[in-house]
Amino acid sequence: MGTPGRTVEEELARIAGAAHGVVTRAQLLDAGVTARQIARRVRSGSLLREHRGVYRVGHRAPTIEATYLAAVFAAGEGALLSGLAAAHLLGLVKRPAPPPEVTAPNERRIEGVRTHRSRILNARDATVFRGIPVTTVPRTLVDIAVELSADDLARTCHEAGVRYGTTPKSVEAVLARRPSSPGARKLRRVIHGEVRVTLSKLEARCLELLRANGLQLPLTNRPADGRRVDCRWPEHRLTVELDGYRFHNSRYSWEQDRRREREARARGDEFRRYSYGDVMEDPRFMLAELRSLLAPSG
Repeated sequence: MGTPGRTVEEELARIAGAAHGVVTRAQLLDAGVTARQIARRVRSGSLLREHRGVYRVGHRAPTIEATYLAAVFAAGEGALLSGLAAAHLLGLVKRPAPPPEVTAPNERRIEGVRTHRSRILNARDATVFRGIPVTTVPRTLVDIAVELSADDLARTCHEAGVRYGTTPKSVEAVLARRPSSPGARKLRRVIHGEVRVTLSKLEARCLELLRANGLQLPLTNRPADGRRVDCRWPEHRLTVELDGYRFHNSRYSWEQDRRREREARARGDEFRRYSYGDVMEDPRFMLAELRSLLAPSG
């Protein structure tokens, strides 16, 4: 029941304030708001129906979080935001917000929502982000692999590693529980470096410069000592990392950079790091250094 002495509007504000302005009929009834009071506010427009039994409080345009949470509420107990909608919420894909997509134990048709049924949603595949129940990052990668090209999937995996420390091992753990997932083969090839991909405009431009200057192309985004490296020339014992600032602006990223350099030197490689400016603005120093490092010995 609701808190004694609170008005209906105060109860609405309390519940909606913790849920992006979204409330369910069950929540309102549990808080002591009557069915008649709910109906009156729906008629007046102070409660806006999003889905059956799910409302938005107020007249402001809904945020994407409100839209996604309303879809999760509408799908029922145990539902999770999933697929490309989950990838968007988690910041893994750079594209306009897709329509809501939800995975739930029970099958329901919800207008404007892409729904999937999964009778048993493993607790290890569920988390909460910005107050919204959502599939974990590794589970999200597994779910969206079939919908992305190899290049886009590699960028998404890279983003997952940078933002959340996601590893091939954590993705493989989900694949082991879902061996028949569409896109599993493509995802495995990407996370284990079997697909030649470029993760960013920075890397694409670097390869373009190498080609234009007649320099040998590296292996890109392949595992070395269990960690993916941007560019490697195994026969020249040379590792190169390309730094876009947004991926290296935290102490964690700084520590990871130092570790990558130590690992490269431990496996006997020369190690070089080139910045956005080195590649995109004035590549002369980078090209001269690489020309020297890749020159035939003897």
